Amino acid sequence: MNQTFTFTDKAKRLCYILMGIGIIGLIWGFASDGKVPDDMAGYNHNRFWANMLLNSFFFMGISLAGTFFLALQYAAEAGWSTTIKRVIEAVTTFLPIGLGLMLLMLLLGVFKVHNLYEWMNGSVYSKVLADGSHNPAFDEKIAHKQGYLNLPFFFVRTIAYVLVWGGFQRLFRKRSLEADMNGDNNHIIHFKNVKSAAIFLVFYGFTSSTMSWDWIMSIDVHWASTMFGWYTFAGTWISSIITITLLTIWLKSKGYLQEVQESTIHDMGKWMFAVSFLWSYLYFMQFMLIWYTNMPEEVSYFYDRIHQFDYRWTVWLTFFVNFTFPMVMLMSRDAKRNAGFLLFVGSCIFIFHWMDVYNMVMPASVHQYKGLGFTELGMFLGFLGLFLFIVLSNLAKAPLMVKNHPYLDESKHLHT
Repeated sequence: MNQTFTFTDKAKRLCYILMGIGIIGLIWGFASDGKVPDDMAGYNHNRFWANMLLNSFFFMGISLAGTFFLALQYAAEAGWSTTIKRVIEAVTTFLPIGLGLMLLMLLLGVFKVHNLYEWMNGSVYSKVLADGSHNPAFDEKIAHKQGYLNLPFFFVRTIAYVLVWGGFQRLFRKRSLEADMNGDNNHIIHFKNVKSAAIFLVFYGFTSSTMSWDWIMSIDVHWASTMFGWYTFAGTWISSIITITLLTIWLKSKGYLQEVQESTIHDMGKWMFAVSFLWSYLYFMQFMLIWYTNMPEEVSYFYDRIHQFDYRWTVWLTFFVNFTFPMVMLMSRDAKRNAGFLLFVGSCIFIFHWMDVYNMVMPASVHQYKGLGFTELGMFLGFLGLFLFIVLSNLAKAPLMVKNHPYLDESKHLHT
């Protein structure tokens, strides 16, 4: 039976409550962040704006990685995931909102509404002032990166990300719905998406790294890591897989998606397990190589977080939970088929991958003036409410089960 999801008033109220908490968190965060620390010149409500960036990037990343995961299914011509294809598509629908929020954050940086991106202050590039005197704001290390970190080139890249990623997400969704209504040409429409997915994956494979350099790594503008792009990508990917898995389990508990086999849930559990280990490997390798080489321009990232600004407990706890929980609890086949295990482990990993982005953004933005209080909790819940509202609204706009898909029967009878 091809059901349509009903976005109930109860579910909407939950989203509204979460967004209401988020609005209160926004107001509280801005109002309580007015005092400028004595040792942080240029501090301009940095904690508030850092939380805006953190949540915008985290939830945008989930949707973007969902688009990648959808394209991967097309390009691999995978049949196993066909019965949850609508769930994956729904997760991708937040992408335009997420990209819009990120673009807004970057533009606010240009207009000096916030000072999260030190390099956006053009004065750091000039050795001398207009009157010929020495410029005290000049930063030689940042000046060396001007060829890449300059506003015209930066926004050319940013606009390319927004248009291409958003365009492909819209194209995949549009064609998927067209295939439902056009049984005679469904194979043609499907294989158009297969070809488009191959193009998207090539573009995404490069730009997922450059985006992380531009939007996140450049906050720590004096630091650079060649592994940072892959590490960030793995974090967004596992967060997206968890989101898709938890939504699927929740829908099944509500009586939807009865065609989804236990083997499909098992496969999602395997993805959760495998990508968690990919993230853990990249996290450890980046840390180990930087620690081993002990180069001043590289160790500053971890030195600031573990020693100078005292984020050590969030750094180590993030790694411990995101590595140990999947390893211990999802190793067995039965655990990957247990909805309760997946809900618990997935929820824990989801929270601590948000914490991973917290560890990326906060130390460079607020230094030791950090917090995990109502500002952080309220804004996280508000963004979560907005994300769920957009995803569930779009989930209700089309039947939960695709029609006329060439691999639908294979997915309905999946056994592993």
